[in-house]
Amino acid sequence: MSNETDKTTHFGYETVPEAEKAGRVQGVFSSVASRYDIMNDVMSGGIHRLWKDAMMDWLAPRPGQKLLDVAGGTGDISFRFLKRAGSGHATVLDLTEPMLVEGRKRAEAAQMQDSLDWVVGDAMALPFDDNTFDVYTISFGIRNVTRPEDALAEAYRVLKPGGRLIVLEFSQLPNPGLQKAYDLYSFNVIPRMGQVIANDRDSYQYLVESIRNFPDQETFLNMIRATGFGNAKYRNLTMGIACLHSGWKL
Repeated sequence: MSNETDKTTHFGYETVPEAEKAGRVQGVFSSVASRYDIMNDVMSGGIHRLWKDAMMDWLAPRPGQKLLDVAGGTGDISFRFLKRAGSGHATVLDLTEPMLVEGRKRAEAAQMQDSLDWVVGDAMALPFDDNTFDVYTISFGIRNVTRPEDALAEAYRVLKPGGRLIVLEFSQLPNPGLQKAYDLYSFNVIPRMGQVIANDRDSYQYLVESIRNFPDQETFLNMIRATGFGNAKYRNLTMGIACLHSGWKL
């Protein structure tokens, strides 16, 4: 008979005990924290900025809203949200304290310090009351969560009725030929960039593998619906290299 300690999950292409994954992910992001924003620009040719802008366009932040930005790292999404909203509050939550430390150093953080909180915490066990936030975002983070379905359930719990979930994540290209070309780039180029820019090949090898392991657009959409979110939809970005998923706590 199996028990909780027998459960395994993916860490890139490796199979590891569930209990180990969070610590390993923490290790990856602690290692790359100081170079994370630069690497995002280099890996995506700056396109991640357009994807995050597209996320804000669909989200359409309104004045006075309360945002929870999970796996919010260096604050990219929260800064964008507060600028668009004009007023409001953002809580940046991340498992990895060095990422939050880097976020606090950014110029935007100083300009918006009264509207920002930085919290070390786990997406699968959020340290917040039910029905607290208007918006929940997670950007390039949910594929690193040991049990994404638990993170979605927690998102649903902490959102107010009428609140919105929006997820930005790498996804799968619908065209097999394009997917093959993208994989060649990802597996051959990105770990080398990680070595040169962040002096860390292994962490970027993991990131590439974690992208390929993540469910495709329809599968993840069904996970969001199964959690209880209504009016759930997705939009592909750059042919499906990334994807936005949206749902509402109705």
